[in-house]
Amino acid sequence: MSSFFTVPGAQKKRKRAPATDSLKSTLRTPSKPAPTPRKRVERDESISGSESESGDAIDDHEAPESGADSENEGETAAEKRLRLAERYLENVRQEVDETGFDAEEIDRDIIAERLQEDVAEAKGKVYRTIASDLAVDRASHTLFRCDTHSTTSVAICAPYVYTVSKDRCLVKWKLQELPANQYPQTTKKKPKKPPAPPRRRPTKVAIVKGNQKKAKDKNYQGHIADILCVAASQDGKFVVTGGADKRLIVYDAKSLKPLRVFTHHRDAVTGLAFRRGTNQLYSASKDRTVKIWSLDELAYVETLFGHQDEVVDIDALAQERCVSVGARDRTARLWKVVEETQLVFRGGAIDRKQKPDVDPRSLAHEGSMDRVAMIDDELFVTGSDNGALALWSIQKKKPLFVLPQAHGLETPLLPTQASAEEIPDPKVVPPTQPRWITALRTLPYSDLILSGSWDGHVRVWRLSEDKKKIESAGVLGSPSTAVDHVPNGACMDDSDDEGPANGVNGFGTSPSSWLIKGIINDISVFERGERGKDGLCVVIGVGKEHRLGRWKKIKGGKNGAVVFEVSRTKKSLENGDVDENNK
Repeated sequence: MSSFFTVPGAQKKRKRAPATDSLKSTLRTPSKPAPTPRKRVERDESISGSESESGDAIDDHEAPESGADSENEGETAAEKRLRLAERYLENVRQEVDETGFDAEEIDRDIIAERLQEDVAEAKGKVYRTIASDLAVDRASHTLFRCDTHSTTSVAICAPYVYTVSKDRCLVKWKLQELPANQYPQTTKKKPKKPPAPPRRRPTKVAIVKGNQKKAKDKNYQGHIADILCVAASQDGKFVVTGGADKRLIVYDAKSLKPLRVFTHHRDAVTGLAFRRGTNQLYSASKDRTVKIWSLDELAYVETLFGHQDEVVDIDALAQERCVSVGARDRTARLWKVVEETQLVFRGGAIDRKQKPDVDPRSLAHEGSMDRVAMIDDELFVTGSDNGALALWSIQKKKPLFVLPQAHGLETPLLPTQASAEEIPDPKVVPPTQPRWITALRTLPYSDLILSGSWDGHVRVWRLSEDKKKIESAGVLGSPSTAVDHVPNGACMDDSDDEGPANGVNGFGTSPSSWLIKGIINDISVFERGERGKDGLCVVIGVGKEHRLGRWKKIKGGKNGAVVFEVSRTKKSLENGDVDENNK
């Protein structure tokens, strides 16, 4: 049986196409005859004739372009490929020697870096240090409101913001684009008129208000008491609210139409948190329980028991676990849903170090653990009524670090305010007390922490490199040298905060000329652009009263919300990225 390898070599040789022969004859110079091919070339042509033909054709096409090709006319296709490859490598070496390159910049552009970040996020570990890359002192601010009572909570699903208030209102807002994207130029001609000033105030899209008179109507799908918390799913499908009426209501995010009303809780719903990337919801309540819901099926899943007092806040990340704080039981609990276990972290610590400028009686013990926010799946932060921020690790039952009096002390009372006597003794004045931590938020899987109280500022903190301390990173919208503790966060300017004089548009005003009037009840944050290259957007809810009661009321406070646009610093803008906020 004959095959390719048994046939004699003379029969295996392929004939050249006539078109190729004619092309070669026209391209060759008439003065020099074609060299006689060697035996090795014939053998190569007999095994891979098609390669040889194509190689010879390329060689002949390039012959007129270079005078040195006459020496290479007798080379094989393999030798020609080797010669071209060596020439290409030599050109690359010369270019690198002339211009040089930064290995660090090249590594940033490689997709392996992003894959490493995704793996770190899946494992639940901090992988970004962005607090030092943000120009927090140059953040612009805009107040917006809708004639409601104190704003109790804020949730963001970009580009929409949802705010809830004590008068049973759920309001949907749309955030403005960055100034560079608001008025895109549609023609190549240079515009004659100067560009319009950028719009910064969010626009109201829809509002839903509950009815207190419908308390006896079992079919009513709305709130009949104060709304205390709100959460929005990442996919933009659901918005959920919880209130003092023990109701948890699920809305369609587009139309704000109620989809389902849950009444499983036996007391007020105080906190809500979505598991990242899913529609699994965790709810905290004053009935001392945490409940789990599946909004894809609009169904209740299970209840978690363990707290000895009201559960006032809750947070969750990508893994199927959550962290809650139990107010006066002074514990934070990490709930491992799959394992059906919980880890208990006990607070109540106090900084016993003597400070020369602080009255020892002002160093209050921790009475209530009010706020919690997860940094990653191993670290979280809590805020308490003694003004302390505590950093916790799931590996230890005691805090890694405690930062006392994060928002300073209250202004001391006058003797006439502390006593009814005509000439009171100054000794009757009680010691000043620290301001509570009323709002706390982190940017997940990063070193950024935001906190709020009623001192008039949103304070920015960073996680140290060793992940064992909390360090100050500045104040939103104010340079660190211009931050003064103002009584109750009130500002001497009682204007409406809606004109350029108060820095609404962030132009022509001193950063220290504006303070937040009221109690910061909640903070929400999201990154603009791909992986935050265009900065950070922070929205806070402000009210005259605390979100859970009326024991603290700020004189001259405002009810509403404030949006901060935080740009990136010039050093952090890589590969020619433009700072959109400063255009």
